[in-house]
Amino acid sequence: MTTIAFVGLGNMGGPMAANLVKAGHTVLGFDLVSASCETARAAGVRIAGSGAEAVREADVVVTMLPAGKHVLAVWAEVLPATKPGALMIDSSTIDVESARKVHGMAKERSCASVDAPVSGGVAGAKAATLTFMCGGAKRDFAKAEPILARMGKRVIHCGEAGAGQAAKICNNMILGISMIGLCEAFVLAEKLGLSAQALFDVASTSSGQCWSLTNYCPVPGPVPSSPANSGYKPGFASALMWKDLKLAQEAATAAGAATPLGAAAAHIYALHNGWGEGGTDFSGIIHLIRGRSGDPPG
Repeated sequence: MTTIAFVGLGNMGGPMAANLVKAGHTVLGFDLVSASCETARAAGVRIAGSGAEAVREADVVVTMLPAGKHVLAVWAEVLPATKPGALMIDSSTIDVESARKVHGMAKERSCASVDAPVSGGVAGAKAATLTFMCGGAKRDFAKAEPILARMGKRVIHCGEAGAGQAAKICNNMILGISMIGLCEAFVLAEKLGLSAQALFDVASTSSGQCWSLTNYCPVPGPVPSSPANSGYKPGFASALMWKDLKLAQEAATAAGAATPLGAAAAHIYALHNGWGEGGTDFSGIIHLIRGRSGDPPG
């Protein structure tokens, strides 16, 4: 099987690397956080002393990092140690410009490259049910697809370099906007004396149905697996939603696109994070809309 280096073994990267081990691949991993390394080691990942050490034997390199500046720095570190012709995959959610820059860096090293951000959260990473949105040349995508399929259930080629990141920030702008609308509806229902279960039963089977409602319902009860039933423990943290909405606004400004609801959503999530709930699930935005803090994270 393929030897794969995996740099970034946090809440998402760790389970993703573990699924590659389960699929029979040799996985060499690295993370700056020792606890993440130990968790990955317990799952069968061979831990290297640095990113450069991890990639030396690898035919495929996967990175899962917080932001564009981190991806640029890590790729600058590891590419000189990477085999010419290796496949570079970045599954971080970053700005489109940085994604295109790292594609260029890989090309200089004669490496194939794909930007492949994900949707599905920590639960999807653990269950290998992620959706990958991929950008890059078709031939590079063809090389990446069987690797990504070991970590997710849908792998979609969205276009050339940076297209995966473009799809991710557009998707998450939809998600952020829809969650705010959903929370406003549940708060209005509360004030009108309508039970949360009644609203769920109606909206989930009629025109108000959306992914946020049926998967991440922002009130306890109707969806047992929702973070609302576990003290709003993420899930997908509000801080990450704010980050993605900021990326969408930066892209909209650069492209000259009007996104008034996206701008409003970014502002509301900025307030939620400033309120001290950045570490709660993004569905915890309902606390801000109610005007009072909710249960602490579980």
